[in-house]
Amino acid sequence: MADQQARTGEDERATEVPVVRWEEPPEGPVLVLLDQTRLPSEEVELVCTDAPALVEAIRSLAVRGAPLLGIAGAYGVALAAARGFDVDEAALALAGARPTAVNLSVGVRRAQEAYHAALARSGDATAAAAAALAAARQLHREDAEASARMAEHGLALLDELLPGGGHRILTHCNTGSLVSGGDGTAFAVALAAHRQGRLRRLWVDETRPLLQGARLTAYEAARSGMAYTLLTDNAAGSLFAAGEVDAVLIGADRIAADGSVANKVGSYPLAVLARYHHVPFIVVAPVTTVDLGTPDGASIEVEQRPGYEVTEVTAPQAQVSGAGGGVPVAPLGTQAYNPAFDVTPPELVTAIVTEEGVASPVTAEALAELCGKARGGQG
Repeated sequence: MADQQARTGEDERATEVPVVRWEEPPEGPVLVLLDQTRLPSEEVELVCTDAPALVEAIRSLAVRGAPLLGIAGAYGVALAAARGFDVDEAALALAGARPTAVNLSVGVRRAQEAYHAALARSGDATAAAAAALAAARQLHREDAEASARMAEHGLALLDELLPGGGHRILTHCNTGSLVSGGDGTAFAVALAAHRQGRLRRLWVDETRPLLQGARLTAYEAARSGMAYTLLTDNAAGSLFAAGEVDAVLIGADRIAADGSVANKVGSYPLAVLARYHHVPFIVVAPVTTVDLGTPDGASIEVEQRPGYEVTEVTAPQAQVSGAGGGVPVAPLGTQAYNPAFDVTPPELVTAIVTEEGVASPVTAEALAELCGKARGGQG
């Protein structure tokens, strides 16, 4: 993770272990990942020596979160190039590892294009591999910078919508430094509010069935010294009814051209609750998550995960006996519906916050304008 700004005395880095880093030991380059499936019990690293190992890490959610998937995908292409594997084959496998998260394919494509451009210029595979690595590192730096700008724009929006501070923010899944080159997306906004003394409470949805909120967001909030409370996903409605939520902040894995937002399953019900209770529902994501090639929410491919993630409970260091490595909680043979994401229509989204600014109201024109700003900055 990128170095973070000065904190109050109680603040710490969300984790002292980098979520992703490139290393070059004598036996050859490797990509080292923090295994997020082992958190919060222990901080364990995975060492990937080739693209298939990284694909498995992505599918198992050892590495996850839209921005980080883009970064990891780019490094995966660079790893294949540096070790002399087929770059296009590796890129295809990496891009398909999780279909909903558009950042993954964006990162893969960026490193792949850098590799081929350098190879066409020089004919030197070593130089081409170096170009792919440079592209991955640049993407990593850009994500850290984008995270800081999203936090700035998001906090300004909160202060505009909810003047006076004392924000009580509800979040879903995990959107902090574990998924980013910087402080994250939605979590980065809450963290910025905390650092400026404007966060009264961070409500953390546990995020079933894999508990990214309970295991990861609570972990990051605790390490950052934030005031937070964990709740079961089905308790969110009672929290709204009690008037205890001032705003909902979530990330996104893909935003369609019309502003439809695919995010961790459970986000759409929060948007419905927020609309009924007149609470702002805010999405925070980099412009790389906006896919202008996907026209609307119905066109977003939603990843379906294995049923055992629902029929079994898996906890780090727990005794296991089920087919998926967890403790069975349903009768043998039970079928499970397990989409990884749901899609929130734009009319339920108060604003989409990006590093280039805020789209509110959320329209195709506003999103296209933000994407145009990003392309202009890259030019």
